[in-house]
Amino acid sequence: MPLVSIIVPIYNAGETIDRCINSILNQKYKDFELILLNDGSTDDSGILCDAYAEKDMRIQVLHKENSGVSDTRNRGIAMARGEYLQFLDSDDWITPDATSLFVRAATENECDMVIADFYRVVGERVSQKGSIEEEGIMKRVDYAANMMQKPADFYYGVLWNKLYKRSIIEQYQLKMDSSISWCEDFMFNLEYVRHTHTIYALKIPVYYYVKTKGSLVSQGISMKKTIQMKRTVFAHYNDFYKDVFDDTDYEKRKGQVYRFLFDAASDGSVSPLGIPGNYRLGNERTNVSEGVQEGEGIFFNIFRERKLQEKLFDIVALRNDLTTVDVKVLYYLSQPHENCTFKEMADILSISKRGLTISIQRLLAKEMVAILEKDRVKAKSRIKEKRQEDKQKANAKEYAVTQEAENVLSEMLFVLCDFEQIQYEGFSQEEIEIYEKLNEKRRRNIQEALKE
Repeated sequence: MPLVSIIVPIYNAGETIDRCINSILNQKYKDFELILLNDGSTDDSGILCDAYAEKDMRIQVLHKENSGVSDTRNRGIAMARGEYLQFLDSDDWITPDATSLFVRAATENECDMVIADFYRVVGERVSQKGSIEEEGIMKRVDYAANMMQKPADFYYGVLWNKLYKRSIIEQYQLKMDSSISWCEDFMFNLEYVRHTHTIYALKIPVYYYVKTKGSLVSQGISMKKTIQMKRTVFAHYNDFYKDVFDDTDYEKRKGQVYRFLFDAASDGSVSPLGIPGNYRLGNERTNVSEGVQEGEGIFFNIFRERKLQEKLFDIVALRNDLTTVDVKVLYYLSQPHENCTFKEMADILSISKRGLTISIQRLLAKEMVAILEKDRVKAKSRIKEKRQEDKQKANAKEYAVTQEAENVLSEMLFVLCDFEQIQYEGFSQEEIEIYEKLNEKRRRNIQEALKE
């Protein structure tokens, strides 16, 4: 039985389905089933789904008459066998570590739902949603209080940035409401959260949302039906807060609850370029081209190993509002090291001296790094004082990590374990031991050669 069931409703997605499915099949995490639901497509979507199913036993395909996305998702939920459910839309895709991050957060923290940040995409531009200020566990009441601040936010309303427990869905017979075509995801989430105890907020973006969906007006839905749907959704929203809060708290927050009516007036529209920090698609995470992946020779091998490290360090950086360089510098300073100059430290980390300076300044500002105090003899002139200051800056040993960096360094241990697992995948224990012995001998030979 797979641990995760990934559900994808598909309707006339011939142009995007390859990207979506390949992003799932290329997941670092492998223990999943993929349920492709062809909702009466009139293009070649169904044929493409069958072709993938023939190549991968983890894929199930259901062909059905068109009945809309909500009914289609319900069919997928009924077919699912996994302990957890993950959803995608067919014109979107996920990062290679999406499912593994979801599963790790859910299992290690024993929580009922995981909610993650995501990327918003328009053409060749991408921006991070940035809804999560702090990663960690929250109780249902905390989640509800946060949602109250931005009730119509995509972050809370959609299915595809979350991981669900199938047991909760089955126990309370939760379903998508196929009678409405607006906020149906949101209503499902409200009912699901009612039955949760703890939720984990994952700061790392794991999903690429492509802005192609139109508003209710662009869908040709009448004003009368639009008003009816919004009233239905608000009634569920209001009932949710009556259930989550006691009577006294609900009365205190009633005004905030009704804020939903104002937020919903925007029709859930979202502009991926509406927040600062948007950039060209492909630059948001550490990546390498196909040519580099296939390149041969010592330089390609060294480069690929470094890029894999950076790709894993990205996860720690995103969680802690740091850059990948910051994480590298912080980890370097936390390890035993000899008396290296500033230039040598930059060379070891494969970054520029300017980049190293900026990174250390940022870490000092966040109080994750401190300058070690040393006894100094006061100089008689400003020139000598300046030379002494320059000498201190040139010595990497002058910097030490503080207790503020403990969380980052703890996460680095998990990342380095992942790095080791990736390298040793398919190795027997005996092969690992042989490799480590030979590699140690190789390392000593290089050290001796450099002494000459």
